[in-house]
Amino acid sequence: MDYLLKTEPSVYSFAKLEREKNTVWDGVTNPVAVRHLREMKSGDRLVIYHTGDEKSAVGTASVVSVDASDPKTPLVRIKAGKAIETPKNLAEIKAHKLFADSPLVRQGRLSVVPLSAAQSKFFGAQSPALSLPNGRQCWPLGKVVGGTSAPEYYPDSTSNGVG
Repeated sequence: MDYLLKTEPSVYSFAKLEREKNTVWDGVTNPVAVRHLREMKSGDRLVIYHTGDEKSAVGTASVVSVDASDPKTPLVRIKAGKAIETPKNLAEIKAHKLFADSPLVRQGRLSVVPLSAAQSKFFGAQSPALSLPNGRQCWPLGKVVGGTSAPEYYPDSTSNGVG
């Protein structure tokens, strides 16, 4: 599952997450948002969204671990991903049909929002690529090959002129 995490940049910005490399995501009190935090799993992809004056999705991250031993305050450790090349502002998000029924636009004060795979892709949050020695990239297919735990990869037809 993928999620969008909202934060006020004057309190905790994506730039600070990049500097710190990882953090525990806390301060969430809305029961629905807390439920989404409890549902997170290690490896889930995240989009970091700045509220306030910015109102833009600015970066990516991933879940490192979840401690839901206290159901009212789950501790979700996240690690920084990359800045979104062209941040997506709220007007762009609202205008896109992918978000017509999303809690992101329908429940504006919800600080942890589940995202579909297509919505994550809109923000540029994708599975990590395998970089090849020739500079090309391959993306995981998500299946095991030959009885090993190594995933099968396929060439990315959208980068480095491949395709």
